[in-house]
Amino acid sequence: MSRVGRVERTTKETSVLVEIDLDGTGKTDIATGVGFYDHMLDQLGRHGLFDLTVKTDGDLHIDSHHTIEDTALALGAAFKQALGDKVGIYRFGNCTVPLDESLAQVTVDLSGRPYLVHTEPENMAPMIGEYDTTMTRHILESFVAQAQIALHVHVPYGRNAHHIVECQFKALARALRYASERDPRAAGILPSTKGAL
Repeated sequence: MSRVGRVERTTKETSVLVEIDLDGTGKTDIATGVGFYDHMLDQLGRHGLFDLTVKTDGDLHIDSHHTIEDTALALGAAFKQALGDKVGIYRFGNCTVPLDESLAQVTVDLSGRPYLVHTEPENMAPMIGEYDTTMTRHILESFVAQAQIALHVHVPYGRNAHHIVECQFKALARALRYASERDPRAAGILPSTKGAL
């Protein structure tokens, strides 16, 4: 069974198309108009082994906020759609990723209940190119709300803002990959004592 999600989201501020294949090879085609965000979404696809297409046309003449937010919302919705009934998946995943002086620890539960815990070093540089570093948390909030997952992201230390953000996306990619993969010992089984996720 194919595990593919496709979401189109159009508002007065943005037009977004996201397609994701959870059982892909990490092939990506990303264009949001925000270079660093494209780089992060590319990390998500490549390290998660998700085939990921993202095409966003947003009101960048104002700033990048709407473009980044609406892309994250569509990505979360597409991820949820691709998960389907969640039968036979591992459900839980975690990964710790270093990037030079920075470290990110990510744990995920594909629970059907949206919840985010996010910590990163204070006093980060405010911008990475056109990317507002305060948006990382908002990306995760938006993704979690639509994907309906519990996500804990912790960066205990780091100095370089690029490294701090990038290691979060790499660790998120791996944690999502591990959680969404099929467990050969649990074929046909929903990983919940409640009988629903």
